[in-house]
Amino acid sequence: MDKVKCECGHVNPHGTVFCEACGKSFVEKESNGLLDMRYEGSARRSQTYNKTFIDSIWNFFSSVKVGVWLIVITLVASALGTVFPQEIYIPRNVSPGDFYEQEYGFLGKLYYELGFNDLYGSWWYMILVASIAISLVICSLDRVVPLFKALKKQGVKRNYNFLKRQRLFAEAKLDHDQHEHVDNWVKALERKHYKVRVEDGNILAEKGRFSRWGPYVNHIGLIIFLIGAMLRFFPGMYIDDALWLRDGETKAIPGTNGKYYLENKQFIKEVYDEEDNFTVGMGMPKNYQADVVLYERVDKAVPGTKPELKKIKEQEVRVNEPLKFEGFALYQTDYKMNEFYEMTFKLVEKSANKGYGSVVVNLENPEKLYDLGNGYKVEIMSYFPNFYFDEEGNPNTRNRIPDNPAFIFKMFSPSVPDGEVSFVGIRTNAEPFGENKFKMAFQDLKTRNATGLTVRLDRTIGIIIAGGILFMLGVIQGMYWNHRRIWIQKNDEDIIVAAHTNKNWYGLKREIETMFKGTVLPIPNDQQENVK
Repeated sequence: MDKVKCECGHVNPHGTVFCEACGKSFVEKESNGLLDMRYEGSARRSQTYNKTFIDSIWNFFSSVKVGVWLIVITLVASALGTVFPQEIYIPRNVSPGDFYEQEYGFLGKLYYELGFNDLYGSWWYMILVASIAISLVICSLDRVVPLFKALKKQGVKRNYNFLKRQRLFAEAKLDHDQHEHVDNWVKALERKHYKVRVEDGNILAEKGRFSRWGPYVNHIGLIIFLIGAMLRFFPGMYIDDALWLRDGETKAIPGTNGKYYLENKQFIKEVYDEEDNFTVGMGMPKNYQADVVLYERVDKAVPGTKPELKKIKEQEVRVNEPLKFEGFALYQTDYKMNEFYEMTFKLVEKSANKGYGSVVVNLENPEKLYDLGNGYKVEIMSYFPNFYFDEEGNPNTRNRIPDNPAFIFKMFSPSVPDGEVSFVGIRTNAEPFGENKFKMAFQDLKTRNATGLTVRLDRTIGIIIAGGILFMLGVIQGMYWNHRRIWIQKNDEDIIVAAHTNKNWYGLKREIETMFKGTVLPIPNDQQENVK
């Protein structure tokens, strides 16, 4: 688009409201109101170009109203995410869809289907956060670039109409014996830490320009903060996972890609007793501790092969005393005492009450067939670790945790070569197909403890902290300083004083009164009082 050349000779970008150099207005219809100085009359892209698809996107996101609405929508969504617990806080042995529907009915089902159960990881929430970041970037660029250029190009001598439409303005006639040297005014301004430019007897005094960039420093801080928050959803940047280890068990640590393993040697729960001289809360827990060993895998990971591990360190993990390595931290957060581990059954001939061998069932990984010799054997037809009857009355399991184990055994013997079926559970021994000759009699139960560790890795915290610090610096920069400018123009008979600030007009007026007291310079009046 065509640029606009002012009568002062300065060439302005298309869309400039008043000349960057002298302040002459390019608006055909002049008003008697004050001049809008927010962006120095600069040509903002969003108010100048609207022809292409890119222009439409730019103009949409450059709107402050759009940015505010995006923030409001995100805040409302975040609030709705607290109505019911997030998925990471529900029992891990239950399907999220079933949990929300069973616990909260139709609203819970809707909550799950809309993705509020994992709000901060849902695609639409990420789009909202990204849209806020895009809005901040475009809003900032749309304003700060032309504002910076306009302030950099501003001239010392300004158009009379520009000065007259400033909020603080005064004009006076000078007698022939009232002339003072410009240096006296310059020294008075410099004592107040103004940066002074003089051109042909005209003065431009300015200070605190850096405060104009405070809001944009805020925006940069927020953008960095949002980038840090979004990086949490990239692999390897943020991990908040659970690791359950039973006594004697070794597993790969989540998030390490099979590089590190952890062994739980023993979980210990200690309570207060009489020897502790602790009478209040007797029997209350005083220590949760997992004795663990950290290993590193030294061979290449090949599916189906046992990893070759090298011991790295051994530590007692307690509450608030995590195991730390390479940015990871493993916290003691949960436990389970006396989890069922092994159950022993004996094959018994009911009429003679005679046993023909025992079957030791590993509840984590039971065998399919147990051969007792001499033609006696037991087959596990079905295994239900956490048994219950479903809506159709069939046996089923809620999960793979052996909280209520039940079995369907098929017992083979020389006298019954085709086998007999028996349903066996805790305090249950049923014969669904009629009277059996043999039964599976419960003999023994072994338990073990389990520790629940939270695995955390956060490589984004530095970015988030940096964004927060930068945001606060922007707040301080824009709140505790202000941009002040004073123009003094004179000729043989007239003198004009005008001033502008982005805030604290009363402070600027008082400062001018202090500096100009005892000089021929007129004290400017606040024209805001005359504007309706």
